[in-house]
Formats: sequence, C-alpha cells, structure tokens
Amino acid sequence: MTDGSLSIGQVAQRTGLSVHTLRLYEREGLLAGEVQRDGSRRRVYSAWDVEWLANCVKFRASGMPLGTISRLAQLVREGNGNEAERLELLRDHQRHITAQLAQLRDCLELVNAKVAMYEQHLAAGAVGDPWQQQPQPAPKEPRHHIG
Repeated sequence: MTDGSLSIGQVAQRTGLSVHTLRLYEREGLLAGEVQRDGSRRRVYSAWDVEWLANCVKFRASGMPLGTISRLAQLVREGNGNEAERLELLRDHQRHITAQLAQLRDCLELVNAKVAMYEQHLAAGAVGDPWQQQPQPAPKEPRHHIG
C-alpha cells in the first residue's frame, strides 16, 4: 500500500471496529466515500475514511441509528447543496443527546445520594439496610402512683 492508504485490519485497529463491522458499514452505506480497492481487490482506506469512521463510532455511541448515519453518509456522498438536510439530521440528534444527558444527570443525582447515604451509614458503624426505617419503640405508658 502506498500514499498513506490503510488496510482493513489497520483501520479496525485505529477505529476499534471489527473487520466484520467495517464490511457491514460498507454494505449498509454508512461510509461517506466509496471504499477503494488495490490491485488485488483488497479494501484500502484513506485517512479521511478513518476520520469518518471515527465520527460513526461517536454517532453510534450517542445512540444515532444506523439508518440516520446511512442517510448522512449518502448526503455527504452527494456533495454540495444538501447542507440544510445534513444540519437538520444533526440537530435532531443533538436534541436526542441533550435529552439523554438530562436523564443521565437525573440518574447521577440518585446514585450520588445513594452513595452518600451508604458512606454515612458505614462511617457511623451501622449495620443493616440504611434504607429501611428502624421500628420506633412504643411510647411508655405513664405510671400511676397509688397513694
């Protein structure tokens, strides 16, 4: 391989994607450019392909559906003139991520509260479940003096 092109194995190493996944991404139209082939018909990738795949990894990690990535890749392949549609796809996903972050912040608050409670519980040398309320003893009846 020459001119900085990479084999599928090298791309798998750099992106963390398996060779199988790279082939799937190609079949599903998730690549923004056509994968080139060398004289032996083996796939060769450019640095730009690797950069696009790194974006795809982040898109997937943030919950972007494969269909949306495919549509975005198709728009990139089509070239100039569809930037507004690309922007809308990205804005939709931005809203999705923002909602995910809000939900995760709420989850983190819950976990932080639980951690703090267990830390207090253990630091005080307490045993048992800190979340169960301990039964309170019944109030003692006043004693009547005979007299």
